[in-house]
Amino acid sequence: MIRRNVPWLTADVISSINFSPIHALDGTITPQGCAFERHHSGAIELSKDDYRLMINGLVETPLIFTYADLERFPRETHVYFLECAANTGMEWAGAQLNGAQFTHGMIHNMEYTGVSLRTLLAEAGIKPEGKWVYVEGADASSNGRSIPLEKALDDVLVAFKANGEALRKEHGYPVRLCVPGWEGNMWVKWLRRIEVTAAAVESREETSKYTDTLADGTSRKWTWVMDAKSVVTSPSPQSPITHGKGPLVITGLAWSGRGSIARVDVTVDGGKTWKTARLVPSAHNMALHRFYLDHVWDGQEMLVQSRAIDSTGYVQPTKTELREIRGVNSVYHNNCIQTWWIKANGEAENVEIS
Repeated sequence: MIRRNVPWLTADVISSINFSPIHALDGTITPQGCAFERHHSGAIELSKDDYRLMINGLVETPLIFTYADLERFPRETHVYFLECAANTGMEWAGAQLNGAQFTHGMIHNMEYTGVSLRTLLAEAGIKPEGKWVYVEGADASSNGRSIPLEKALDDVLVAFKANGEALRKEHGYPVRLCVPGWEGNMWVKWLRRIEVTAAAVESREETSKYTDTLADGTSRKWTWVMDAKSVVTSPSPQSPITHGKGPLVITGLAWSGRGSIARVDVTVDGGKTWKTARLVPSAHNMALHRFYLDHVWDGQEMLVQSRAIDSTGYVQPTKTELREIRGVNSVYHNNCIQTWWIKANGEAENVEIS
């Protein structure tokens, strides 16, 4: 893998981000070498032999696990998407970035293997007054996060494999947390400590950051769940039409932190008419879903959009609908419908329909 830095984005590789090339991928599984990364203080070196995971706080028996200890517990394997809360964040005020990789690429979808957090907490024994867990990584970012105990005991995974192999260093080797359906900053990498607490810790990263500022200046917090979202990955600015008129496969991705995707609709005329896309069958909740629409292109301009409907009945909103409720001050949780203007020569551009 060759890392390509973007000068306007990567001021310093110690605190960096890279985007999954979703425009160039098919299927749903993201190869680890192509998977979105975000580092608040660099990717650290931590060996299996040196690894320790502490569970403390409001527990009957504080415990410390080695990597070898974790390998002896019953394992689970699940496919989950991880999406940064700031994915599509630069698009709030208007069309900004010209490419699906840059507008929607702060996401990956991998098969994670590990031990349920529920199992480890049961080993320690939670005291009755324990209502939250505070999770902390071994890096210098101080990116600790509070998770309600209900979620911690539901589907949170302490993972040590991704796509059948060891985690990459950039993804938290040797152990990271998976918090299905919730924003990516909760998925603490290089996981070293889980403290059971009576209340949320209100750490720096969950107060000064990862809150949603509304039009009136107030901010929402604890907005963990990633709502239903979709994007056409091809054709798109980085994946133009090169074959001319005739059969065209329109494809993209859809996902929801509240379950699965029930339907995806696609329009080529900016929302005047919609057709239901073909979803690739998936048994996974809180995972990426691939959709296809077989279209015959007449060589005319198109305004291509996709609209996801998840298993709860929630419908992905337009940018106007989202702004009416949230304003334009936030950089987080932008799940609006994306528009690509496909030109007669097959090239595509990020635009906004008023």
